[in-house]
Amino acid sequence: MPTPLAFLDGRLVPFADAGLSLHDAGFAAGACVVDNARTFRHQLFRWADHLGRFRRDCEACFVPLLTTDDELTAAAAELVAHNAKLLPAGGDLHLVTFATPGPLGFYTGGGDGPPTLGMVTYPVPVGRYRRFFAEGVTLVTVGHQPADGGAVLPPGVKHRSRMAWWRADHLARRPPHPPGAVALLTDGPGGTITETSVANFACVIGGALVLPPADKVLDGISLRVTCELADVPVRHEPLPLSRVPEMSEAMVTGTGFGVAGVRRIDGRELPWPGPVYLRLQAAWNALVGLDIAGQMTG
Repeated sequence: MPTPLAFLDGRLVPFADAGLSLHDAGFAAGACVVDNARTFRHQLFRWADHLGRFRRDCEACFVPLLTTDDELTAAAAELVAHNAKLLPAGGDLHLVTFATPGPLGFYTGGGDGPPTLGMVTYPVPVGRYRRFFAEGVTLVTVGHQPADGGAVLPPGVKHRSRMAWWRADHLARRPPHPPGAVALLTDGPGGTITETSVANFACVIGGALVLPPADKVLDGISLRVTCELADVPVRHEPLPLSRVPEMSEAMVTGTGFGVAGVRRIDGRELPWPGPVYLRLQAAWNALVGLDIAGQMTG
């Protein structure tokens, strides 16, 4: 029976055989740069953007990336082509690419490295996003996480250090929050909205698509696409929670689902689905040649 493959340090191997040393910096120190792309109809979407961000973030985090873009692209294509054959009809894949500095010398008794590079896939989890399209997204604020473009680890870098989001998502699942709520963070006590663990945030104020300041959030590829598709002005500005009543719509953008409309923030109802969101959803569908909401809810 065919089994899924993974790409690890230059080779395609059975997924079950892929693994990292317990001395690898990605495990021992959480030093892991990551990218999460997806396919539409088994074709990688905006791969060049994902690859460019991945290489940029590796350089910023001093994680060696010795493989060329052409080699990474060829490995990604081969991995997706094989693993897509194992999907049910209508299914698509996420492709996760990761890089670490490799084994740490103070554990192994030698020097650091060599660096680790890998790719794995998993089916797009339509069940995770079904509620986004069937009921709208519910956001709840559960705390804050400093977000500063001048930080040692800038918010724009995509990495595997997920403990803050792990805790935030579990807090969002506890009463009195409603089922399916998604954690929304601010950049400090009484601060401004930043993002969620699965998505960037955007809203409509005064007829414009308003985003948090770019240096406070992940450089999301899906957010880039949404801004490109928007038929209204786009601007970045601080969004304290006190501005929620000004929002005529809100939405989230993420790799798995493109764009989804927000129905409520901390119990405050917003128009859903709003007209700007519906136009953006239609534009996404036309761009990728797929009814994304239908894929999630079908």
